[in-house]
Amino acid sequence: MRLTGKSVICLLDDEFEDLELWYPVYRVREEGATVLYAGPEKGKKHIGKYGVPAVADLSFDEVNSQDHDGLLVPGGWAPDKLRRYPKVLQLVQEMNADNKPIGQICHAGWVLISAKILNGRRVTSTPGIRDDMENAGAEWIDEAVVVDGNIISSRRPPDLPPYAKAFVDALSK
Repeated sequence: MRLTGKSVICLLDDEFEDLELWYPVYRVREEGATVLYAGPEKGKKHIGKYGVPAVADLSFDEVNSQDHDGLLVPGGWAPDKLRRYPKVLQLVQEMNADNKPIGQICHAGWVLISAKILNGRRVTSTPGIRDDMENAGAEWIDEAVVVDGNIISSRRPPDLPPYAKAFVDALSK
């Protein structure tokens, strides 16, 4: 229970990759942290790519980065929607400025690209957005998980065990 007392925001929108949302959330909760889902509208149900629903505890406008210790960004097609919300980009920028752990997997790198926080950083993602990551100034590495300071990145669902462990480790510090 090394994360007791910690709070994590998990960004939420339709067509998230189910495993990339639920696996890290459960790991963080197993270690004692509170995880709240933030979406475009409080109370709205969002459906993952494979049909598993999640409900937003908070709207993006209600989230204050100072109240939370970390951020999870699941992959799937949700990141393409998430990166269009100015409040999401502001949250990512604030969490990064405060050196709080930001976990991103698969296509979630799109959100960090749009927040303009990847220049000079080492990251990974699904190979399909490698060019996007590199064009944002990041050094892309083909590994299961890459930790560069507060950014914990991973490629896809088979990499979830080391990704979730790395995020929990970063949050426990």
